[in-house]
This record gives sequence, C-alpha cells and structure tokens, in this order.
Amino acid sequence: MMSYLESIKKQFEYYKALGDKTFTQLTDEQLFWQPNPESNSVGIIVNHLAGNMLSRWTNFLTEDGEKDWRNRDQEFEDVLKTRAGLEAKWEAGWSCLFNAINPLQASDLEKEIYIRNMGHTVTEAINRQYAHYAYHIGQLVYVGKLAANENWASLSIPKGNSKAYNDEKFAKPKRTEHFTDDL
Repeated sequence: MMSYLESIKKQFEYYKALGDKTFTQLTDEQLFWQPNPESNSVGIIVNHLAGNMLSRWTNFLTEDGEKDWRNRDQEFEDVLKTRAGLEAKWEAGWSCLFNAINPLQASDLEKEIYIRNMGHTVTEAINRQYAHYAYHIGQLVYVGKLAANENWASLSIPKGNSKAYNDEKFAKPKRTEHFTDDL
C-alpha cells in the first residue's frame, strides 16, 4: 500500500503542475476571463479547489471533511482579483493537501473518516478528492486554452506529434516508473 501512497502523491503533484503551467501561459486578465456568464474563470475554479482542499484536508483523519467554516457557494463567486491572490489561494490548498497526505502510512488507509457524515476509508476519500481535482483542473486547463487561443502551448502531446512521442518512449527499454518521472 505504500506504493499507492507514493503513486497518489505523484498524481496530485502532476495535476498541480498542470495548473501551474496553465497560469504561466495566461495574462492576468486571462486568469479571470469567463467564456460566458454561466462558465467559471480559472480564478473561480482555483477558488473552489482551494476551498475544497482546505476543508477536506484540514485535520483530515480527525474531523469531518466538510467544515462548518467553509462557504462553498462563495467559492463560485468572482472574489479573486489578482494573480498574486490566485496563486496564494492555490498554494494554500495544495499545501494543506500535501501536509495531510505526506505523513500517511499504509496502516492509515483503512481508517474511516467522514465527509458530510458519510463514512469513507482513507483510500476512498483520497480517491474521491483525486477524481474531483482532476475534473476541475481539466476545466481549468481548457478555459486557459480558450483564453490563450493561438498562444497556447500544449501541456501533453501536441497535435501531430503522437508518433514521435511514442517512438521516443518505445526506443527505451521496458522499465517500472511513474509516468510523471520524465515530465
């Protein structure tokens, strides 16, 4: 189970990096651009993710993951106004997450914790949050790509480069490593 913990930490680091790389491609104005009034900007998505992370990962093993101090509805309001504020909120959320999962041991994974009074094993809770963050970071990247338009640099395999990418991977011997190790 330690391999699970190491893998999930790398997965979380990967999704954080996708967000970080999106921010660097956007102007300050683009961080807060919305495709339409019903859509979220990168800033709104960051605000929601950070709010969720702070709620879920604060006192992760001992308190319900839905804190009474959380105002989820406000997370979807346009409250972040600067790049510095957005980045500070982003880092606070991720710091809370990593401070909670880094000390976990295999023996913790079957412990029961609660989110809105619903019991989850630690593994289930981690997987729930991982899927939730991947979903929203995919949105964040997509909105960033829309905002940057022709100035967007791919965060994965660029269009038309699949063969070259695969050729490079298959030129190496079979090995066991995490897919993020060479990113």
